[in-house]
Amino acid sequence: MAQTNIVVSALKEQYPDIKINIKRITTAGDKDRRTALWNLKETGFFTSQLEDALLSKQADFAVHSFKDLPTKEQQGLTIAAVCDRQFAEDCLIARNNISSINQLPKSAKVGTSSLRRAAQLRHLRPDIEPTPIRGNVTTRLKKLEEGKFNAIILARAGVERLGLADKISFCFEPNQFIPAPAQGALAVQTRSDDSTTTRLIATIDDKKARIVCSAERQVLTTMQCGCHAPVGAFAEITGDDIRICAFISDLEGKIFISHSITGPINSADKLAGELARKLLSAGGQNILQDI
Repeated sequence: MAQTNIVVSALKEQYPDIKINIKRITTAGDKDRRTALWNLKETGFFTSQLEDALLSKQADFAVHSFKDLPTKEQQGLTIAAVCDRQFAEDCLIARNNISSINQLPKSAKVGTSSLRRAAQLRHLRPDIEPTPIRGNVTTRLKKLEEGKFNAIILARAGVERLGLADKISFCFEPNQFIPAPAQGALAVQTRSDDSTTTRLIATIDDKKARIVCSAERQVLTTMQCGCHAPVGAFAEITGDDIRICAFISDLEGKIFISHSITGPINSADKLAGELARKLLSAGGQNILQDI
């Protein structure tokens, strides 16, 4: 809802007289709050019900966390805008006042629902115990306060959008603790044949956010690893160049392969493909086969 209101506000800045009715939809990922995300076999568990509402014309556009959308685009739908990517990085919220991962106690329990985060945690601190956690941000914070975890890791963007930034202990550098592709960005989806709504939504598109998110998602597409592998990608634009860094790891964080590539912005997706193939040939293919 917080993310939807961001999009609605942006549209009202462009079109002050526009009237928008918000339709709440509960997704499969919202309903099942017990199963660890890496044990959910299907993809799109936070997005498919919204896409169904679009295709059945119950809604004219849908707001997603871009990182939750499968890389294979749903037939009949298009991403009309990518926006509000202010924070791509992960953040850590701890029970005690700390400023780095090294200050967590030995064998600390860290709540995360992400294989990507768990692998990077184990790579940095093999003694840490990544522990599955589900629920929305406030539910996870409550579990932390109840002493069930020493710390939790969340996407900074979600914490910021909920006005809870004061809870953050520290943020990870995104080119070191690499986020999920397109993390922090909002994707606004419309029907491909609805040119009126698609043109309207396109007015809030952030071209730079679209470029970097597309490059990051291209890493996933080329590697064909879906959402059930410890893979991360982060791209940033400097001048006329784009730098993309990515990693793949085994589940324990012991075999950890990371590379980066830099080149012209207009070759962003091509560079991302090259980077993904480099990761695969360096041992990533064996990791995916084992997983």
